[in-house]
Amino acid sequence: MQSSQSPDPTRYQFISRVLVFLTRGDEILLIKRAADKKLWPGLYNGLGGHVERGESVYAAAAREVEEESGLTDLSLWLCAVVAIDTGETASGILMFVFHGETEGELRPSAEGALEWASVDKVSDLPLVEDIPVLLPRILERSPKDPPLWGLYTYDSSGNLSIRFDGHPFPEQN
Repeated sequence: MQSSQSPDPTRYQFISRVLVFLTRGDEILLIKRAADKKLWPGLYNGLGGHVERGESVYAAAAREVEEESGLTDLSLWLCAVVAIDTGETASGILMFVFHGETEGELRPSAEGALEWASVDKVSDLPLVEDIPVLLPRILERSPKDPPLWGLYTYDSSGNLSIRFDGHPFPEQN
């Protein structure tokens, strides 16, 4: 039996992803994506991935952190929801961005090399293109703040435009 909430295949749809930035003191956990990865090889990003069927967005965030780092003792809060229009298909990406705190020992990951980086040195690293704009806004959010609402779009030349709450930010590069 099909649910009354079944998606209409003729409408724009989203693939759900999670992105998690973990901190301890003045350090942030980043992953340098493995060279053999299709997306962002050799670039630094937070931990994350796709939401799987049958799990909540929060559960997906916790699972991705455990899979990529071995960390399980987490305190996570939602900081942003970003719609990403890739301009390539009839579906986009809906990214749920979390900030969290953790303790524990890291476990190596096939996804890439994990690194605790000083927050004030992150901008010196080769980052995924949206991180210089997104990360400062995530780190300034407290667990009591409402999430940011964002939209990423790409122009015909593949240049990324980032907006939050309908307002453009200055050039990110």
